[in-house]
Amino acid sequence: MGVDYYIILNVGRRASEDDLKKAYRKLAMKWHPDKNPNNKKEAEAKFKQISEAYEVLSDPQKRAIYDQYGEEGLKGQVPPPGASSFAGRGGSNVRFNPRNAEDIFAEFFGDSSPFGGMGGFGMGTRGSRFQDSMFGGFGGPESMFGSYGEGFGGGATMGPRKAKPVENRLQCTLEELYKGTTKKMKISRNIADISGKTLPVDEILTIKIKPGWKKGTKITFPEKGHEEPNVVPADLIFVVDEKPHDVYKRDGNDLVVTQKISLNEALTGYTINLTTLDGRNLNIPINDVIKPGYEKVVPNEGMPLTKEPGKKGNLRIKFDVKFPSRLTAEQKLGMKKLLTG
Repeated sequence: MGVDYYIILNVGRRASEDDLKKAYRKLAMKWHPDKNPNNKKEAEAKFKQISEAYEVLSDPQKRAIYDQYGEEGLKGQVPPPGASSFAGRGGSNVRFNPRNAEDIFAEFFGDSSPFGGMGGFGMGTRGSRFQDSMFGGFGGPESMFGSYGEGFGGGATMGPRKAKPVENRLQCTLEELYKGTTKKMKISRNIADISGKTLPVDEILTIKIKPGWKKGTKITFPEKGHEEPNVVPADLIFVVDEKPHDVYKRDGNDLVVTQKISLNEALTGYTINLTTLDGRNLNIPINDVIKPGYEKVVPNEGMPLTKEPGKKGNLRIKFDVKFPSRLTAEQKLGMKKLLTG
């Protein structure tokens, strides 16, 4: 039984071109023999397998034959009887002979070689990168790959240039940030086929909003920007923005409410009736005299704490006391007696 190219690339059988490119980029960089000087023989074998799998699955014709007849059918080793895509005893009319893994690697990364910036090593010479001698004068292969992704001492960068992130605001109500929710966002972007041509596609992204997330929280979808030759697609970033609420204001993990009350209520007592962000009814009696700057704090009725599940901030109730615009002489006398008695 032949090898399973889908398993080799760690993708599903419905993998898109975008999925295949991401899988190949990740695995080829991990298993390139020059990146594995202490385990070169195994790395070389894996690198060739990865390249062969990508070559087949990224080509619609080869992939169709492979999906129907497997590796043996693709390579003409086991001609399926009566199959139209096979001829006589010779097997497939399109006999597949794997290309050199280094050529596929060079073609994939183009001029922006991930191993660039080291004196112009070519990627197109068949087998050249498997030779230890090519590192002469650089302290051996380990020095060349000492810190992949961080560049080298001279400031050279590795790999294709990555496009700048694209940010979009994600409007959320305070209720959504309190309870958590799932949003579906439709995006349109250009993707490149194996020939480098781009075509527009629509895609639905699922964004899970966790309870307690704050304004400014960022949700990143790696490489979901437009594709173009020799450029790693931009990351698509959604930045949480909070819609104003009619009753509550958020202050960190706390919720703040301002209640308008009369002077009489401030002096004699008041009961606050609130509907919480998750639909509960709160009845909060105030028995204290409400003085200027007084604030009622209700523990655990604020916003959920994302790092401490089950805990919440506080609900802080402030008061706007409405004073009478005028008092009669009799009312003034009564108030004076009351307040000085």
